[in-house]
Amino acid sequence: MSHPRLIALLHGPDQPGLVARTSNWIFERGGNILHADQHRDDRSGVFFQRIEWAPPEGQLERDAAAFPEFADLLGMKVNLTRTDRLPRVALFVSKIPHCFLDLLLRWEIGEMPCELAGVVSNHETFREESERRKLPFVCIPVKPDNKTEAEAAQIRWLAERSPDLIVMARYMQVLSADFLTEVGCPVINIHHSFLPAFAGARPYHQAHERGVKLIGATAHYATAILDDGPIIHQAVAPVSHRHDVDDMVRIGRDLEKSALAQAVRSHLQHRVLAYENKTVVFG
Repeated sequence: MSHPRLIALLHGPDQPGLVARTSNWIFERGGNILHADQHRDDRSGVFFQRIEWAPPEGQLERDAAAFPEFADLLGMKVNLTRTDRLPRVALFVSKIPHCFLDLLLRWEIGEMPCELAGVVSNHETFREESERRKLPFVCIPVKPDNKTEAEAAQIRWLAERSPDLIVMARYMQVLSADFLTEVGCPVINIHHSFLPAFAGARPYHQAHERGVKLIGATAHYATAILDDGPIIHQAVAPVSHRHDVDDMVRIGRDLEKSALAQAVRSHLQHRVLAYENKTVVFG
């Protein structure tokens, strides 16, 4: 990128003049605002803002260091990123291919602005696909009696590669609260239902038994509570009494790929701000 930019995600108590003050701060330092969006949660009185700007040439480091101090004076929490540093992403996968291969393809054609730090699996299924792309691959089997040891091995492997994000591309294991605390970066999961309906195992079977007329897929941040994290993106499709479970699984695969890709893209573009158990996703 010829001219790197800064992107700030801010949130905090609403007060008059926040938009003007952030804009003026950038203007007074010679920056050019490229995108700006904001939202106010009327129930909680919290203000959210995403602002993206190009500092004057040679002044990126200056603004990157100074803006968090300015945000603190406003009483705002800030997550500041710079576009000249691609985030590093680790993929977790088991044996189901569609989300994993879809993300690899999107990365190869430049749709995902990131570096792939490597692939973690509990099976050998995708070693060849990974190593063919020169991606580090590790297989760490997970069984009921070795889950703690397996997660410790995963964390050690990840620590050598410093990911900024983990994506569970149909990784069919539940990550423990200790893992999520120790890994030190967000984790995005894809669940094959329209949460909060049909959490847990076999959601398409649950949906079929319930006779739903709409099925979906939900991409969300993983938390210690199964399938309960802040939702980033959801996709849905109509179904009818003519669709059996296999039909729903087939339709659902397309939804899962789409929802996960959109969620990962939004995160990588620094458009997602999580708070409480919800998200603000800026367009």
